[in-house]
Amino acid sequence: MPSLRPALPARRLPAALPPLLPALAAGVLALLALLPPASALTLGEKAALQAAMQQQVERQTIEGVYLAYDAEAQQVRGLSPVTAHPKILEMGDSFILCFDFLDATGEPVQIDYWLARKGDGFVVFHEAVSQRQQVQALMRAGKVKLAE
Repeated sequence: MPSLRPALPARRLPAALPPLLPALAAGVLALLALLPPASALTLGEKAALQAAMQQQVERQTIEGVYLAYDAEAQQVRGLSPVTAHPKILEMGDSFILCFDFLDATGEPVQIDYWLARKGDGFVVFHEAVSQRQQVQALMRAGKVKLAE
């Protein structure tokens, strides 16, 4: 039985279109590159990380003195809290944040806090007093990076 449809001529792309395809693909890829990675922290998560560190500092502060065990000095040190660093580092599923303190002589002391997700928030699972060289070594080895 003959077809009732009229035969359509083969469609050809206009001659100007094929050179546009690579440019269009490049444009789409450029736009995709602007999107944040799937693992990027939200503003709320960054705030929750900072809040968890601040709560840890408050829990260990007694009458304005933060008590921390300094493994290198092999002693408990009384420190005065100064300020939190805004940067957040990432190591796999863990995060590292830093807080500045002053010791009794006025010398600066940095404490790195290691945090992990717990439910909808974060919990501090380790603190490293005056051990910034460890974090720097992990960064050089590519194991720690700045969180996005």
